[in-house]
Amino acid sequence: MMGRHLISIEDLSLRDIKKIFSLTEELKRSPESFQNALRGHKFALIFEKPSTRTWVSFETGIFQLGGSSVYLGPGDIKLGEREETRDVARVLDRYLSGVVMRTFAHETITEFQQYFTKPVINGLSDREHPCQALADYFTIQEHCGSASKPVLAYVGDGNNVLTSLVYLAARLGAVLRYATPKGLEPHPSVLASARKTALSTGARIEGSHKPADAVNGADAVYTDVWVSMGEEKIRDQKLKQFKGFQLNARLMAGAKKKALVMHCLPAHRGEEITEEIMEGKNSVVFDQAENRLHVQKAVMLFLMGS
Repeated sequence: MMGRHLISIEDLSLRDIKKIFSLTEELKRSPESFQNALRGHKFALIFEKPSTRTWVSFETGIFQLGGSSVYLGPGDIKLGEREETRDVARVLDRYLSGVVMRTFAHETITEFQQYFTKPVINGLSDREHPCQALADYFTIQEHCGSASKPVLAYVGDGNNVLTSLVYLAARLGAVLRYATPKGLEPHPSVLASARKTALSTGARIEGSHKPADAVNGADAVYTDVWVSMGEEKIRDQKLKQFKGFQLNARLMAGAKKKALVMHCLPAHRGEEITEEIMEGKNSVVFDQAENRLHVQKAVMLFLMGS
């Protein structure tokens, strides 16, 4: 399996996803059985963006699997500025077993991957957040059961998280309903690809501009920040666009009584979600955050063929 990458959810087949989820269950159930799985392997965490969960979960996961890591944060490498991305990739290819990248531009990861023969994992880009989506659907499976077909409603920005959720729902044959403000929908190419996949998997991907329509009867309701990192200059504009999109008691009343509340964090209480809903008994927000650790360990083992 050496040389496989996780740049996009579309890099994974349904069989791959099921394998990753099965491995995640094993890692949660018996972590001590895997404590030497990456012994002798070293990873680089190349982060152009500041991070809490992605950095700590990957570094901790690598350590728990017996490997080691080096963190290269904003300003340490400056890919494409101090040195060409392809040159950095070819040098690090001689030193490392794998790389996790968190970048502004998705193209930075795809260019790096072309010149790096070991696994490259997308820890977040402006286009996708595959590890987050995997952790999200694993969390839904834990709470709703793998045999059921729960309805996930997403209310918010048509951003990288939603893109990965759309691709994953299509692969899994799941039902995903999303509501975004006009002009902030997922890219048409994303929807076209997902709907093509859905023809063979039975998935239902439905979009609207009305949060109440998306949430109606849902088993899980998901939101994310309205203003992503790097969008601070258009904050006021985006806040106006999201009027009526807050996850609050009134909106959640349309979902099932025990509908899961989901958020990938960081959360801005009082903007996209209220304190009451964030801290309510149906919130699985911190289960999602924990499962990032376990799912990412499974992803690394899967890509390494361990």
